[in-house]
Amino acid sequence: MDGNGRWAEARGLPRLAGHRAGVESVREIVKACPSLGVEFLTLYSFSTENWSRPAKEVGELMKLLAWALEKETLELGKNGVRLRAIGRLDGLPVGVRERLERSVARLDSNKGLTLTLALNYGARQELVDAANALLSASRGPIGERELAAALYTGRAGLPDPDLLIRTSGEMRLSNFLLWQAAYAELYVTPVLWPDFRRPHLEQALGEFARRQRRFGGVGPAEKL
Repeated sequence: MDGNGRWAEARGLPRLAGHRAGVESVREIVKACPSLGVEFLTLYSFSTENWSRPAKEVGELMKLLAWALEKETLELGKNGVRLRAIGRLDGLPVGVRERLERSVARLDSNKGLTLTLALNYGARQELVDAANALLSASRGPIGERELAAALYTGRAGLPDPDLLIRTSGEMRLSNFLLWQAAYAELYVTPVLWPDFRRPHLEQALGEFARRQRRFGGVGPAEKL
């Protein structure tokens, strides 16, 4: 979800205004997903690299996260959304982590859209943590299945993504789901995240539907 800062700066507003506007986009996209047939939505909300931002901005982002969880959990529950979180969650401020844990627990029994927040997340760090967990378990040879199960997403019961959407025109993965996105379709849009709404999601899904997916160089039909 890229472009919050640029969105704010283009309007002469503080960066926090862009982050707050981004929350509105999250709200609309989460509401749109079920009616568009999307069962899993993962949002790259705060990366391990984001800690290098100015301390004031990081503090505001953490406050905004806690506020959004407090404000949106009831509405998410009404819409049957189940909440998950992946990342080095123990690195989050205690108050934010406790708020997150309460929201996850409250929404755990829901059967609708699974919304996952990637917080204090980095894909390289995820691979390191998974490898260390497997080494500590001393379970013998490690294959793809074992490693995938040890990833944050594996432990959370999440499937690999089919489609990865990158806003603001950036042409890179930025340390996001590097293992899981091996065969994901990539969709890059110049739209900044605070402007990203249902029509933009529909456009991305339409483009995805028109593609012939290939896994390791062969299409689904050829695999059969």
